[in-house]
Amino acid sequence: MHLNVAQKLIASHLVHGKLSAGDEIGISVDQTLTQDATGTLVMLELEAMGLDYARTKLSVQYVDHNLIQEDYRNADDHLFLRSAAERFGLWYSRPGNGVSHPCHQENFGKPGATLLGSDSHTPAAGALGMLAIGAGGLEVAQAIAGEPFLTRMPQIWGIRLTGSLPDWVSAKDVILEMLRRHGVDGGVGRIIEYHGPGLAGLSAMDRHVIANMGAELGATASVFPSDRETRRFLRAWQRENDWSELGADAGAAYDIEDEIDLSSLEPLIAMPSSPGNVVTVKEVAGEPIYQAYIGSSANPGYRDFAVAAAIVRDKAVHERVSFDVNPTSRAQLEMLSREGYVQDLLHAGARLHQAGCNGCIGMGQAPATSTLSLRTVPRNFPGRSGTPEDKVCLVSPETAAASALAGEITDPRTLPMPYPRISDPDHPIVHRAMFARPLPREDAAEVALKKGPNIASLPDFEPLPESFDLPVLLKAGDNVSTDEILPAGARVLPFRSNVPKLAEFAFERIDDTYAKRARDTGDHCVIGGGNYGQGSSREHAALAPRFLGLRVVIAKSFARIHAQNLVNFGILPLTFANEQDYESIKAGDTLHFEGIQTALASGKPLKITLEDGKRTLETRHTLTQRQVEYLRSGGVLNWTQQRLQRT
Repeated sequence: MHLNVAQKLIASHLVHGKLSAGDEIGISVDQTLTQDATGTLVMLELEAMGLDYARTKLSVQYVDHNLIQEDYRNADDHLFLRSAAERFGLWYSRPGNGVSHPCHQENFGKPGATLLGSDSHTPAAGALGMLAIGAGGLEVAQAIAGEPFLTRMPQIWGIRLTGSLPDWVSAKDVILEMLRRHGVDGGVGRIIEYHGPGLAGLSAMDRHVIANMGAELGATASVFPSDRETRRFLRAWQRENDWSELGADAGAAYDIEDEIDLSSLEPLIAMPSSPGNVVTVKEVAGEPIYQAYIGSSANPGYRDFAVAAAIVRDKAVHERVSFDVNPTSRAQLEMLSREGYVQDLLHAGARLHQAGCNGCIGMGQAPATSTLSLRTVPRNFPGRSGTPEDKVCLVSPETAAASALAGEITDPRTLPMPYPRISDPDHPIVHRAMFARPLPREDAAEVALKKGPNIASLPDFEPLPESFDLPVLLKAGDNVSTDEILPAGARVLPFRSNVPKLAEFAFERIDDTYAKRARDTGDHCVIGGGNYGQGSSREHAALAPRFLGLRVVIAKSFARIHAQNLVNFGILPLTFANEQDYESIKAGDTLHFEGIQTALASGKPLKITLEDGKRTLETRHTLTQRQVEYLRSGGVLNWTQQRLQRT
């Protein structure tokens, strides 16, 4: 059998199932990645499970999201995370070391390995020939505890790249082209595999940009082969021994195929407020902007900052523009400083921030109300920036820098200068002092978790009953993101370890009365449209509503990670057998559920009766037998705790 790269990665880690699209598979997990916005829950889950020591080959806890220490809460969480890393045998990346994804690629990424991360942009590691998947925190906790990752075998979507990128066009424009063609749900149920002669002109960090934002297509993962460029990158980072060649077999086929001629691309921009709202830059050129923002896991490489610095060198950004520069790793910042690029940026008027996610997830650098903000970040969901009425656009570093100078959206091809041709260095500054190594098992067993007053143990949840009546407390539209279900940002993230307080923010961007009404009501259900729960992997968007009594979500369709997160916390995700039934339900209706456990066990449709008794509708589920077991146990935490007690 001739295998492509994705199939080889899965086959080499397959512990359950077979390589047949749609079948449930289980894959062993070599590495895990957690960050502070999601990792605090993961560590509390490991504690609740009673785990003794990590059973993966390597697990890393990063601190990159919530770096603004306005009071004790963030600092306490950082101490807790460090103590948890020591207790459970994880690497720990200190605050200010940088964003998890580029740091992981630089220091731990390994061709041929699997990586599971509690961050939806974990697939960025596919740039090195890894199978890297974003998941909910409970699934990552299970992986750390030695359990395989279970999912349905995705279709493999082969994207053949030909040609080479023109001047002023870069990797961000490649993934924006994918979004322009296929939208925010075009990759659902698929792994995207890039191949073809066009790969020769893409660096490892270019590939990172493309793999990172595969998440915006809804893809399970994005993978590249491990080739000479992969070897060059690992050699530069003093890890050539981690390199192995990995490519598709001659004659390997794909379930779906597409092709992009890189030579035909031009600068693109995703307009507010969706990554799929992509047009050419020249179509919207001339619109005034307030902010230009360089950085984030979507454009984290040395070249991404250096090309912006070269564009603004010896110039000044427009007086109206806030030019925000967010370094993505301390090592990158040191290199940019060494080569003089930091001076170029500062002299042009840049506002230099600490290495971390920062404004990408609404942690500072919020734009002014209803003003255009051009950002090299991966997402522009409404309000994600921290400004409720934001107008964030997604662009390349070239477009962001050119627009910063002009004060308006500018096609970088119109700049009166030659294109700065900058490559990632072959001799980067390798800086690993900000990583703390795992403690030996015997020393780890003596560590006590350091819990500040804002860190609360996780609540217990009961299993689904056989029947109940649930009021519809909220009805949402299509493409509701987890940012809308539970926001990030400086106002909310400090409570990520305090579920009762965190729950106060649930659904506030859709209905700011939801939390109070949910507390008063108790058990209830929510109705959603298509692609419900797209975006971030944060499991808080399932946990907080569950704490408030959410028991069932009925939607037209679900984003993969959020659907699993609902199951993980004992919430039943159902889809309409007839999508037109979505229109027949309104907020305030009461739905009667009967024979729940029977329907789940048999896989048959579940019929729901509306309160008048005269109307019924049919719902379906795609739950695996394992997911049904989770729901019967009251969620993954209870199930895993029981399993660990038996081993």
